Amino acid sequence: MSATPPLTIGFLTPYSGIYPFFSQHLITGWLLGMGLDPARQRTVQFIPEFTKMGGMKASEEAARKLIFFNNVDILSGLISYKSIPDLVPLIEPQKKLAFFFDMGEYIPHFPYLSPDIFYASHQLWQSQYALGHWAQSTFGNGGHMIMPIYEAGYHLSSTFQQGVMAAGGTSLHSNILPFDPQAPLQLDLTAIFKRWKEDPPAYVHAIFCGALGLKFLEAWVHSGLHKNIPLLVQEAMVYDDILDDIKQADIELYTSRSWMREDESKANQLFVKQFEKLAKQPANIYALMGYEAGLIWKELLPHARKKDWDKVKQQLRTEVINGPRGEKNFYPLSGFALPDSNIIKINTSGNQIHKIILDQGKGMRFDAKEFEVIHEESVSGWQNPFLCI
Repeated sequence: MSATPPLTIGFLTPYSGIYPFFSQHLITGWLLGMGLDPARQRTVQFIPEFTKMGGMKASEEAARKLIFFNNVDILSGLISYKSIPDLVPLIEPQKKLAFFFDMGEYIPHFPYLSPDIFYASHQLWQSQYALGHWAQSTFGNGGHMIMPIYEAGYHLSSTFQQGVMAAGGTSLHSNILPFDPQAPLQLDLTAIFKRWKEDPPAYVHAIFCGALGLKFLEAWVHSGLHKNIPLLVQEAMVYDDILDDIKQADIELYTSRSWMREDESKANQLFVKQFEKLAKQPANIYALMGYEAGLIWKELLPHARKKDWDKVKQQLRTEVINGPRGEKNFYPLSGFALPDSNIIKINTSGNQIHKIILDQGKGMRFDAKEFEVIHEESVSGWQNPFLCI
């Protein structure tokens, strides 16, 4: 009897200068979640296809190659919701199953919802909404947001603002820093820091990523504003690898996160220990996203190997897994389980990082009426998935 051929998964892989190994971590997490040994298993074969910065044209070309040339069983990878309208005409006529990952830089918006496409979203926008709600409830009106043009092109600031408004806020200022293509990593904060010293805001919410995020935090510590004005940051600025670079500084800030490596729950510690034993590095958000996907695909695998795609899709539309950060599902019409966002205070000093959970954040359904204004008014030209720069 011939062996069953491996399940083939085509993986759209954009470039991320911030997390260059995100795809390896995500795939490793996916296999671990399925209960497979990433080094020895022959059950699943991943076929990566480079999509440059993850724009629409590159994603479409890569998907076309994977579907029609490689004839993959499943189309997956890291994408932006902006690419979905171009991918639907490739996926649906072939009755393919697509299972995509995204960081949640955009609130999901589906004028047409394909029954063949499923989403493993980190829902970054949820932690931003929770942080905005908490900021208004804790510090009141008069906060200031600051961000470069890149971060301003997503829904991170808009959802923070919606959280502020939901908590009764009426005053929130926004500062978008100019971009110099000749010096993309230049960060001149002199004027705005001077203004804040003369007229202190209730709090500052910084939305940066990568090298600029580190530069901002270092400048903030040395500005004289530090610890005089509360600093709130979006969660990608304080992932553990970033904090490791500034742990020698005496810094105090607040953020909102739906997952912490230190969470002592049995499900989380199982994931963390499995990944770190294999990868020899700290568990991270991409490994987590893959692991959560693996938990549902462990159940789907027997049907997928028989090519019973109707059964696989039916289960993906309705099932909820209970993973390292609680409930998770993968089809928008089933509601997207609301993540529990924790409001966290972070202190670094003496090369130590201290995290304290202060509060439980507020979540909101992606199709809530309040978010319609974001889709109507925050029209972005940014096509690449968040952190793919």
